[in-house]
Amino acid sequence: METMNPADLIRGVSPVLEVPFDDDENIDAEGFGRLVDHVLGTGVSSVMFPGFASEFHKLGGDERITLRDVLLARTRDRPDVAAIISVPEHATVLAVAAAVDAVRAGADAINLLPPHLLGPAPDAVRAHIASVLDAVHPVPVVLQYAPAQTGTALTAATIAALRREHDNLHRVKVESTPPGRMVTDLLAGDLPIPSLIGYGGLQLPDALRRGAVGVQPGCSFTELYQRIWRDWEQGRADAAEHLHRRLLPYLSYWLQHVELIIAAEKLISRRRGLTATATCRRPRHVLDPYETAMIDRFLAEFADELAPTEPLVKPAGQKP
Repeated sequence: METMNPADLIRGVSPVLEVPFDDDENIDAEGFGRLVDHVLGTGVSSVMFPGFASEFHKLGGDERITLRDVLLARTRDRPDVAAIISVPEHATVLAVAAAVDAVRAGADAINLLPPHLLGPAPDAVRAHIASVLDAVHPVPVVLQYAPAQTGTALTAATIAALRREHDNLHRVKVESTPPGRMVTDLLAGDLPIPSLIGYGGLQLPDALRRGAVGVQPGCSFTELYQRIWRDWEQGRADAAEHLHRRLLPYLSYWLQHVELIIAAEKLISRRRGLTATATCRRPRHVLDPYETAMIDRFLAEFADELAPTEPLVKPAGQKP
């Protein structure tokens, strides 16, 4: 199989992997491996771990490495798939060490979440980003711009200046609300920087019209995002937007809070038989009966689009 540049694989649908926990909130590494296999089986060319959808903020360092290595064992020898390993460490020295270690372990790309706790100065944030870019060069880096979640604001001009000095800054994951203006501005400079959008792809059609090259949603219904992406790529924009409009009532509700969409996606995964539980680590959002009923309506509405596959584990509520 022809080897591709990892940066070229970071496009289309690039799911952020969730982490299965057992009923006692211990990580389920075997279950995570099965979930990775399922997501890769949908035909995506890249995946990311750990992100907000992975509950990275609730994982211990050893747990993150354990799960990272489960993922890399499945992607290290696959030239058609890029494993993007996220580095959310707040201290620059720790972020550099984590990024270098991930590359040594087989990561194809790094996702960098800039420091944000206690409001670091803009110059310090830029220096942090530059240090990681230098440390892993020439490995491609995706810079995560998530002002709503972190409070850290970066301008397109600041990112463009970093790109001029660091040619391995290949992508920006845009999670501003709305993302469109940043997508446009990043492409308008002398060195255009392509964007992925996050935030569940809530504004995906607008972002694609503006030149975004992909989306990084959660992984519980990757097939729906894949269908939107294929329709768009193959010139069926009306079909892509129609499917996206059907998703909007659900996405707009779940995206009211990060913990809410994490809980919703985990129950979807459980209902589909992709994971053995829907457990989130505490503190967590507990779905009420109306929110649970919404998930069941979602699964009923999209039953035809979510290709039937042999469940990895027995779906919730199904008798032995």
